[in-house]
Amino acid sequence: MDTQTRNNLVQLSAAQMAEKFKAGEVSSRELVDAHLDVIESAEPQINAFLKVSADVAREQADAVDAKRAAGEELAPLAGVPIAIKDMIVTKGIETTAASKILEGWIPPYDATVITKLKQAGMPILGKTNLDEFAQGSSTEHSAYGNTNNPWDTERVPGGSGGGSAAAVGAFEAPLALGTDTGGSIRQPGAFTGTVGVKPTYGGVSRFGAIAMASSLDQIGPVTRTVLDSALLQETIGGHDPKDSTSIPSPAPAMVSAALEGQKRDLSGMKVGLIKELSGDGFDEGVSQRFNEAVDELKAMGAEVVEVSLPHLKYALGAYYVIMPSEVSSNLARYDGMRYGLRVMPPEGVPATAANMMAYTREAGFGDEVKRRIILGTYALSAGYYDAWYGSAQKVRTLIIADFNKAFEQVDVLVSPTAPSTAFKFGEKSADPLSMYLGDIATIPANLAGVPAISIPAGLSEDGMPVGFQFIAPQQHDEVLYKPAAALEAALEDKWNGPVWQWMTTPWLGE
Repeated sequence: MDTQTRNNLVQLSAAQMAEKFKAGEVSSRELVDAHLDVIESAEPQINAFLKVSADVAREQADAVDAKRAAGEELAPLAGVPIAIKDMIVTKGIETTAASKILEGWIPPYDATVITKLKQAGMPILGKTNLDEFAQGSSTEHSAYGNTNNPWDTERVPGGSGGGSAAAVGAFEAPLALGTDTGGSIRQPGAFTGTVGVKPTYGGVSRFGAIAMASSLDQIGPVTRTVLDSALLQETIGGHDPKDSTSIPSPAPAMVSAALEGQKRDLSGMKVGLIKELSGDGFDEGVSQRFNEAVDELKAMGAEVVEVSLPHLKYALGAYYVIMPSEVSSNLARYDGMRYGLRVMPPEGVPATAANMMAYTREAGFGDEVKRRIILGTYALSAGYYDAWYGSAQKVRTLIIADFNKAFEQVDVLVSPTAPSTAFKFGEKSADPLSMYLGDIATIPANLAGVPAISIPAGLSEDGMPVGFQFIAPQQHDEVLYKPAAALEAALEDKWNGPVWQWMTTPWLGE
């Protein structure tokens, strides 16, 4: 197809693509080929993908085209292609978690979310880049090179799921899946002008998601519109008996909530401004866009009040004890014995199992992963477990209580998604603590297990996107979607279109 036709196709929302597919105006094969063409053009500049599964995607597209031709009933997103964060297991497609220790591993099974995508007739374009084992906030810690922000290739796309966010932001994919442990879907969403959702913990199966921190990890959607996120979350959500933490109830009605929100009537909704996530520490441009968005919520009839979550100031500290502790436990399985990399001791060093494990881990794990394993091992060690890990879990309980109390007063909570816009490569690499502080607004939702969504709120003075975050009560993900869709519609009116219209896209020939 010609360049203009391709560009018109890839810039549609996933919902629009699905409508055109079902109406017979476009085939799934055409959608796949259009995105593969953009991937070929964009990847030298973006590096969002670790593996492009072109043959698999085309085969899956042809299969769903045949189902449509036969008049079979189709899922809401049938025919629409998707990219997958390489933290999620895909049968027959290399899965590495962006680590040398898993290089070359071809999983013999699919994650539950992948099974659901296949059942829905959604072709898989490939696996996206991330910080190794999802440990980072910039995608600078991948063993396979940085992913660049499509808005400015000298800046990070956020992390750990920068590959998924950059792929969607650069029109290489209309949809992607990510994993969110402390903001790894929402913060890249804020940095790349995309929509990122962390569902309620247990609302989407984690079976087949490579574990980083099991009590915090959650698979969720990466999209360009709120409605697309609702459609994708309904597709992958619901109970899974293979996941012991899966909530035994169906996915809530998020699509209808998003459609209701597009009417832009928030009368009767009470919105809480989180006192502890405003003002100091947030860039002026971020705060300005956030305050303007709050004014839009008020204009649509929402009542806005300030709410305090007093223990939120301890969230970062608690997270950076709990998370590395669980990392230390989960990554112990990568020992060179059963799968993945194996490095034998050099000549002169006894060829024992312990030495083989040591040399394998030294070669296979990157610096950030080693740092977190060491932190977690220390926190779990004899004499320190109660003082560190035990205390952090008590703080977590207090934060959960803060959220519960807040939701007795308001329907949703709001804050900026990140304190700043995307920073330049290398700017925070030498200062891990500064990098960690960038997650201050996203971490609390993971500690509490509550759902949260980040949507674009415009551009800061530096021309980079700003994210606006909604947080809802546990198991009430649908509550996120109405105000998020309403605000999205209001801001698009204000900007005369979506935020991506201001992005320079040389890979599209524009």
